[in-house]
Amino acid sequence: MAKLLSIINKYKNKAKLHLKMENKEELPVEEQEITQETDNVSENTVETPVEEVPELTETEKLSIEIAELKDKYLRLYSDFDNFRKRTAKEKLEMIQSASEKVIVDILPVIDDIERATSNAQEGEISEGIQLIFNKLNNTLTAKGLKAMEAKGEVFNADIHEAITQFPAPTEEDKGKVFDVVEKGYYLNEKVIRFAKVVVAN
Repeated sequence: MAKLLSIINKYKNKAKLHLKMENKEELPVEEQEITQETDNVSENTVETPVEEVPELTETEKLSIEIAELKDKYLRLYSDFDNFRKRTAKEKLEMIQSASEKVIVDILPVIDDIERATSNAQEGEISEGIQLIFNKLNNTLTAKGLKAMEAKGEVFNADIHEAITQFPAPTEEDKGKVFDVVEKGYYLNEKVIRFAKVVVAN
């Protein structure tokens, strides 16, 4: 920018000198000699040739274009990086929850198995059947299924569903889960079924 201002000032001085040259004939002889000397000094002190002006302008244009391209590149790179991270996160979530619907449909069967094993008399369910039930539970656990521990916990509307209330036996039990009617479950830390509970009040 400073170079451009310097060049512009030199052009202005040349223009002024040119006007003086046109009016030389009207000036006295002494002033004509001074003007001649000034012309000689100006010609000898010009540092930047006229031919270099377009080159400087082109350089500035290229510098501006490079800066704009660099800015566009950084913005594009940032957008692509955000897209890559978002896609990777969505893919991971999709893989983790791919079996969610199937597992949700199996949960009532799990409830029936647990009720059958807890209410059956000793020896009514064979050891082989018990091993099959355990294998099913272990497989679902490996897929990320986890039962909620709700009984005795403070009621939380984000994971519990209160179906009824019960008078609290003590002051400490108020606002806590008194009993669990139906278990709640997580799948990879995501709630896939709310726990149906009785709340002490």
